[in-house]
Order: sequence, then C-alpha cells, then structure tokens
Amino acid sequence: MINETILAIIIAFAISAVLCPIVIPFLHKLKFGQQVRDDGPQTHLKKAGTPTMGGLIILGSIIITSMFYLRDYPKMIPVLFVTVGFGIIGFLDDYIKIVMKRSEGLNPKQKLLGQIAITGVFTYYLVNSGEVGTAALIPFTGGFGRGYFLNFGILYVPFVFVVMLGTDNGVNFTDGLDGLCTSVTILVATFLTIISLGEKSGISPITGAVVGSLLGFLLFNVYPAKVFMGDTGSLALGGFVASSACMMQIPLFIPIIGLIYLVEVLSVIIQVTYFKKTGGKRVFKMAPIHHHFELCGWSETRVVAVFSIITAILCLIAYLGL
Repeated sequence: MINETILAIIIAFAISAVLCPIVIPFLHKLKFGQQVRDDGPQTHLKKAGTPTMGGLIILGSIIITSMFYLRDYPKMIPVLFVTVGFGIIGFLDDYIKIVMKRSEGLNPKQKLLGQIAITGVFTYYLVNSGEVGTAALIPFTGGFGRGYFLNFGILYVPFVFVVMLGTDNGVNFTDGLDGLCTSVTILVATFLTIISLGEKSGISPITGAVVGSLLGFLLFNVYPAKVFMGDTGSLALGGFVASSACMMQIPLFIPIIGLIYLVEVLSVIIQVTYFKKTGGKRVFKMAPIHHHFELCGWSETRVVAVFSIITAILCLIAYLGL
C-alpha cells in the first residue's frame, strides 16, 4: 500500500504540474480573472485579473489519479464523491461570479442546499454501510489500538453535518493569500495520508493524490501567484479533509490539524457578529484573520509561512494523540 500511495503522489504531482501551464493560459484567454475587493489590502489590487478556477486543475489531477486505484480501493469512492461534489458547487459559484458577472455567485441558501445534499448522501453511507459506524476516536486516549471511541449514536448524523459544513467553510475562508490554503492543506493531507497508511483504511491513494496535486499546483500558486484555486478548489479540499477524517473515524482531530481553518471561520463569525451588535465596530482590522495580519504589516509570504508552520506543529501534536 505504501508503494501505491507514493506512486499516487507522484502521478498526481506530474498531472497537476503539466496541466497548470496548459490550463492557465486558457483561463487567461477566457478572462476567468480574479475579482478583488476594493475594501481589502491595497497590495491585493494588483491581483485583479489573475486567473482563478484553478481548482479545476486540482480536481482533474485527483480524479485522474484516483481512477487507477478505485477497483482495488473502493473505500476511496465516498471521499471522491464528496470532493468532486463540493468542487462542483464551488465551480458553479465561481462560474456565476466570473463568467456571468454576478458578484455574489451562488446565494448562501443555494450553496448550503448543495452542501447539505452531498453531506446527506455521505452521512447515509457512513451510518448504513457497516464500514465506518457512528463512533469517533477521542484524541490522546491511547490511539486506535487502546484508545477510547465516542459513540455518537443518533447524534452522529448532526455531528457529521457540523464537521462537513464547518470544515468546508473553514477551508474556503483560508483561501485568501497566495499559496495559503494550498500550503496548509498539503500538510493536513500529508497527515491524513500517514494515518491512512498506518491504519490501512483503504483511502491512502486518494489522500496521496491530493498531496501530489497540491504540490504541483503550488508551483504556480506560490507568491506571486500565477493562478488561484477559487471556490472550485477550496470547497473541494474542504470536503476532502472532512470526509477523509470521517472515513478514518478521526473527525475529532480536525480542530487540531485544521486549527487554521477553524480560526479563519471563527474570525469571520466574530467580526460579523460584533459589527452588527456594536453598530459598526470591529474586533479585527479585517476578516478572515489572515487579512488582519496583513493590515498589521505582515507580508503575504510571512503569513503563509507562519500559518503553515503552525499547521505542521499541530499535525505532529495530533500524531502524538493517536
């Protein structure tokens, strides 16, 4: 399984690295350019017009690589279903914003309805397939062999919805700086790949494919970015992280390995709530929180480096909890 997973990483990396210089000029030609907020950091104004929807490259790489393994690793199918499903929602959102020139894209209800539908199908599989069950490993209780599992019972269904929707939106908010979401998620996906190999969960080829595809994409997404992943990529990656963790019975580890995602989404909730309650006052200079650090004088590369280092340390801590 280790050899197959390593090969999946290499294949996905090669596909992604080859697709980027082919697809990016095509996105340029179609004028699928990024729209930049006027009220955001002034340094971001130069990003206007940079091709977005690069998540198509990430998704394409993951799908093509996964096709080589689905017959021998059928447990990958639910993860691939969620990843592609959430990616389609992101694509529709990007397409409406960029091509149809509707700045809001899908309205919140439409986006939420799509996420709920896909999560519902995935949750049905978790509960009824007999492959996963309704329990989750509690961190730092002794790991898979001797650790304690929390059996949610009937509460497992709403729990999965919270995990899936919360993680997906957290990853979406993290996609705001060159290479930020890509770098953080490479580390999270690497953690999931290592755990999948150790526990022989049967999904390591797709977790490896995500690592490889993101490594290839990062070559062109690192500062100064030649392409952005857009909602197509960030929503797909959020679905991947959450579904993979659920398949391995470690969703309770997401707040550890995905703390950056959690902080990003909480910063938005806090900012919006406080703004409404106080009639216009703000907790942060700007939300999501990576923009706050930018407005405090941090460079994009410093924010990305610090957030990535934090994620790497948290993944090591999470590994000790297994």
